Amino acid sequence: MSIKGKRTLWTPDDSLAELAELTRSAGAYVVGSVAQKLEKRSFSYIGQGKLEEIKVIVASERIGTIICDDELTPAQQQKLEAAFKDVKIIDRTALILDIFARRAQTREGRLQVELAQMEYLLPRLAGQWSHLERLGGGIGTRGPGETQLETDRRLVRNRILRLKRDIEAVRRHRELYRARRRQQEIPVVSLVGYTNAGKSTLMNALTGAGVQAEDKLFMTLDPVTRRITLPSGKQALLTDTVGFIQKLPTTLVAAFRATLEEITEASLILHVLDATHQNAPEQAEVVEEVLRDLGVAERPRILALNKADLLNEEDAMPLHVDIMASSPIMVSALRGDGLDALRGRIEQALESEEGGELRAQTG
Repeated sequence: MSIKGKRTLWTPDDSLAELAELTRSAGAYVVGSVAQKLEKRSFSYIGQGKLEEIKVIVASERIGTIICDDELTPAQQQKLEAAFKDVKIIDRTALILDIFARRAQTREGRLQVELAQMEYLLPRLAGQWSHLERLGGGIGTRGPGETQLETDRRLVRNRILRLKRDIEAVRRHRELYRARRRQQEIPVVSLVGYTNAGKSTLMNALTGAGVQAEDKLFMTLDPVTRRITLPSGKQALLTDTVGFIQKLPTTLVAAFRATLEEITEASLILHVLDATHQNAPEQAEVVEEVLRDLGVAERPRILALNKADLLNEEDAMPLHVDIMASSPIMVSALRGDGLDALRGRIEQALESEEGGELRAQTG
């Protein structure tokens, strides 16, 4: 997950293409896209002329939803909703949250997604006037002289506090589990990568995990850990976590802190990159930003260039990606190409890491 505000090399067309893919992953049909370059941030997100142009498109195509490729401020949201009265307005953050809500299967995943939703909703309550009884308050909880908006805000804040307490309990449980793993001295390999890079398919190929893998963004939200047998017969634990993406909301990053801590505990990081994607270097840099933010930039890792079966012979070469990984390895998780070599590389890296720790202890 990328922290917003970091420098990237994405073009507007690249970002809109990814937004379209997110939209399709949410089950919607993309009619078209419009872009505008503004010298400064607009109060209404887009200029007046472009707004009128979009109105014509909305009317002619009978469009029901407009999705903006940034996180809208509450004021921008209200301005656009006033301009398009019969059209639903959502932003990139709301779209991603919707996909996460659809994908989360475990109680932990649902808690983390709901926390991000509540923190996104809180500053946007003005003018919505929803009672939000499902959040645990409801009629009869209103204080003297309290407005509906104040009630809604209080209900959401209370729900956020309860969710944070529940997630903290999950975090403590995960820490106990990790402590037991450390006592057993089983090395942990963490799979990381941009969303839809093929991590789950690779996880299944290496471990037989049976993780659901589809050509959609964010198919894996809940951490999955399975044993992997290395060439010597030794075993390690392979952990798959949520994929990363550019411009992911910071609220979602914070909500998934307990899950992302799995990466910080890993002895080795296996970075899976879709070698066929036109933005593969930029996607790799997004992943690197996250690893730096998590404080594991110096952790040993292997770069696996996935989907090698889709490359032409002239394309089958290591990508020039400025990351801390030497000798990227070409694999095809779908066909099984390069997996034996990858297992060998994982074992070699783990042995080197164990040897380094032993030298540090005896030095």
